[in-house]
Amino acid sequence: MTNHWSDIKNADLVLIMGGNAAEAHPCGFKWVTEAKAHNKARLVVVDPRFTRSASVADLYAPIRTGTDIAFLGGLINYLLENDKIQHEYVRNYTDVSFIVKEGFGFENGLFNGYDADKRAYTDKGTWGYELDEQGYAKVDPTLQHPRCVYQLLKKHYSRYTPDVVSNICGTPQAAMLKVWETIAETSAPGKAMTIMYALGWTQHSVGSQMIRTGAMVQLLLGNIGMPGGGVNALRGHSNIQGLTDLGLLSNLLPGYLTVPMEGEQDYAAYIAKRTAKPIRPGQLSYWQNYEKFHVSLMKAWYGKNATAENDWGFHWLPKLDIPGYDVLKYFDMMYQGQVNGYFCQGFNPIASFPNKAKVSAALAKLKYLVVMDPLATETSEFWRNAGEYNDVDTASIQTTVFRLPTTCFAEEDGSLVNSGRWLQWHWKAAEPPGLARTDVAIMGGLFHRLRNLYREEGGANADALLNIDWSYMRPDEPSPEEIAREFSGKALADVTDPTTGAVLAKAGEQLAGFAQLRADGSTASGCWIFCGAWTQAGNQMARRDNADPYGMGQTLGWAWSWPANRRILYNRASADVSGQPWDAEKKRLVWWNGKAWTGTDVPDFKVDSPPEAGMNPFIMNPEGVARLFAVDKMNEGPFPEHYEPFETPIGRNPMHPDNPKAVSNPAARVFKNDMELFGTAEEFPYAATTYRLTEHFHFWTKHCRLNAITQPEQFVEIGEVLANELGIKAGERVKVSSNRGYIKAVAVVTKRIKPLTVDGKTVHQVGIPLHWGFSGVARNGYLTNTLTPFVGDANTQTPEFKSFLVNVEKA
Repeated sequence: MTNHWSDIKNADLVLIMGGNAAEAHPCGFKWVTEAKAHNKARLVVVDPRFTRSASVADLYAPIRTGTDIAFLGGLINYLLENDKIQHEYVRNYTDVSFIVKEGFGFENGLFNGYDADKRAYTDKGTWGYELDEQGYAKVDPTLQHPRCVYQLLKKHYSRYTPDVVSNICGTPQAAMLKVWETIAETSAPGKAMTIMYALGWTQHSVGSQMIRTGAMVQLLLGNIGMPGGGVNALRGHSNIQGLTDLGLLSNLLPGYLTVPMEGEQDYAAYIAKRTAKPIRPGQLSYWQNYEKFHVSLMKAWYGKNATAENDWGFHWLPKLDIPGYDVLKYFDMMYQGQVNGYFCQGFNPIASFPNKAKVSAALAKLKYLVVMDPLATETSEFWRNAGEYNDVDTASIQTTVFRLPTTCFAEEDGSLVNSGRWLQWHWKAAEPPGLARTDVAIMGGLFHRLRNLYREEGGANADALLNIDWSYMRPDEPSPEEIAREFSGKALADVTDPTTGAVLAKAGEQLAGFAQLRADGSTASGCWIFCGAWTQAGNQMARRDNADPYGMGQTLGWAWSWPANRRILYNRASADVSGQPWDAEKKRLVWWNGKAWTGTDVPDFKVDSPPEAGMNPFIMNPEGVARLFAVDKMNEGPFPEHYEPFETPIGRNPMHPDNPKAVSNPAARVFKNDMELFGTAEEFPYAATTYRLTEHFHFWTKHCRLNAITQPEQFVEIGEVLANELGIKAGERVKVSSNRGYIKAVAVVTKRIKPLTVDGKTVHQVGIPLHWGFSGVARNGYLTNTLTPFVGDANTQTPEFKSFLVNVEKA
């Protein structure tokens, strides 16, 4: 979230799209009701289903699953055509005036540089700004240059007319235009809309671009950095934010630093590539500090063994031969027999990854599988024949499965990072049962045994393991407090102010924040964005002061938010060019007081940089402004474009009906043999989407009898019109099939899903919740991901769970 949960109360308009906060985030949804009750905010919901969120909305618009880019692209066109943008914000805080390189183009659904054989854009050389002889970006303040971002943006989205968008999305034009008109009202300075999204945007083959399109809308409206604004991801688990923060993706190091590639064996070149220099005069580009963050990380991991002479242990880091080993890649390798063993920690892949048949077959090819989880999961029992719900030949599966029972969050102390980037400390409520041990104890034991084996027997790349610093007070099970102090950061030698020479932190002391990190080996921090979470004053995450002196909901004394306890990112943009709030009465966030930046939040800016210095708010970008043109960062192109899901109910892309290469995401990776498993509308005529329920939490609560009572049995939502056509009545069992398998469940016949007219055809949609399986105390059910296709987003590789094709019939 650029903002945070309690800030939602400051919104004038709330758009829920790609999520269902009332159902999946009921505690956080209270802030939407606060905004409606006390701020007279309106709630707009755009969703394939009439959800619990929609039931309390002021406006609801149905949409065909997978077509959000078309809907938002039409909104962008509407804002530009009707002059409903926040002009001062857009001109000064976005890249609309930047001139794009000559040669950049888009034709018939494809940007320039596309290689059809590789299904990738192999030449992105023109996807950038023109630079002058000093290396600064060229701009046209008049916005008249034909290659300035503003003109390219207008041209690109001029095709997204109301007729075209309604034809793609199936949204009735009257409802669609009413939503657009309502959203456009927040372009007025001082007005703010917040966007709340969740897996309904991420779990598509164009998911990253959906989110980017939402961000572009918010930039045109001037809503990024504003109280009550932003683009806010609703995390579906208490620590999913912390997972990505700490680099638990295959291509990341903690704090969103990146793992080097195989060709990056030179440390200086690795750092130089990531140390983004400003491309506008007077701008601060915060990634100029990359080396400080990197060196401090290596000192946290390797201690005194990381030195300037050995490039701070850089050569002990793994080097990627491909961009990343995401879950789809890894399970495809497993399926190909290229993986011997798999550690599965707090995860249930057979239920969570697409195409259950492929995932099950992949697990069956392992020599061993280790499952670390508090509960028995379908993955830990993938080998068990559970009748129709898991029909396998147990005797033919030779995988050895080890179950290591772990504690759950309520059985240990520690920190969680919520959707709003708040690190909140929690305390143990109960002792774990039976043989359960903490994840730290299990991993610590594995570490010591592996290191001893390397010491005794040697092995490839042993230095990476042998040189790790493990100087914890309890080496067998480091305490959560020790680990927290380590990821926050400490001074290894006195840290001084480079200007005044004053000592900022003495050797051995906890650091106050990431501004004190150094590249000379004098500081250690396991995650630079968490630096300051545990200072000399103590555990900032454990604070519970909910004082709100300004009434803005920032509560800076409650827990601690990364970075620097800042609650709203890019909050400098909440003030105009002169440094004064757009709305000084109701939305005072940060402002220039004549000497420094101050306010109700921690300024996301250099505090002593006066407005006249010309520094811009988006300090993580070298241009200092937000990008409507994404340069070369997105695999599908600098502007989001509508592409159909890989399983489309209409068989073509109405935006590019004559180009078969532009039907679905042309840059999405598809593994060998998976393309053949995509279904067609002729055999599987209905569009399906998956979702969660309030009464269940992922696959955990089917182990809880009370939850099993409140939602005892697997069901499928079918619209009344479709049910009547198929002769299906409420309560009857139905068989739902895709080209990868089938499930059987109870039919819930509902008015909440209505047929849509798309590209001249009637399209029916089906809703399938995901919580059931063949373990737990709830009634056994089929794994929903039996149905879903093995393909993901082209940037993050998140699977396309939200748009696929099925057939429905009586069981």
